[in-house]
Amino acid sequence: MTGDDPLDGLYPFLKPVSDHAPSAATLVASVRGKAEAHQAVIGAFVDAHAERVVAAAEGIADVYRKGGRLFTMGNGGSSCDAAHVAVEFLHPVTAGRPALEAINLVADTAMLTAVGNDVGFDHVFVRQLVARAKPGDGLIGLSTSGNSANLVRAFAKAREMGLVTIGLAGTAGGEMAAMGLDHCLVVETDSIHRIQECHVLIYHLLWDLAHTSLSGGPVR
Repeated sequence: MTGDDPLDGLYPFLKPVSDHAPSAATLVASVRGKAEAHQAVIGAFVDAHAERVVAAAEGIADVYRKGGRLFTMGNGGSSCDAAHVAVEFLHPVTAGRPALEAINLVADTAMLTAVGNDVGFDHVFVRQLVARAKPGDGLIGLSTSGNSANLVRAFAKAREMGLVTIGLAGTAGGEMAAMGLDHCLVVETDSIHRIQECHVLIYHLLWDLAHTSLSGGPVR
């Protein structure tokens, strides 16, 4: 890593191991720098894409209005986000909001390992959609690069099947941004952590706005 690397300011101690531990002041400065970067990325995303977030939330609300269900998917840290999205809809934390059916496609390890072993990991979400989804359902997929092959395949199949497709991506959006999803929300930064942090905000907003749209009540 060179002094010209843009990450040097945020991760000044990610250098070859030396005999000298970073000082407390250096670590505190790093914490503050990361927090400032977090706020800057979120602010830039909201400024650029607030209308797209509202449109995606309306798409989710329409899925539920028409009796559909929501499916979620992701890999690694984004698989945890996929689980988080599903549980937000299944078990709403705000009093008075109804539980809405959402299915986390990452949850069944037997299914994932069977398909991954027999057919290939790129098919682990496609196989589940073919068996479980129907036209009018919704599919949310999260990928920091936008290039996860198993998500791209699942989105392509979902479009063939008539699902509403919603992608959360990062950097320039990758293949997910290029494939014509109904909604693709891209966090435009190269920092994986900042992308993931902004994804959490996005799907909380999607959940909140979808419920608001369904209830016809005041914005909370």
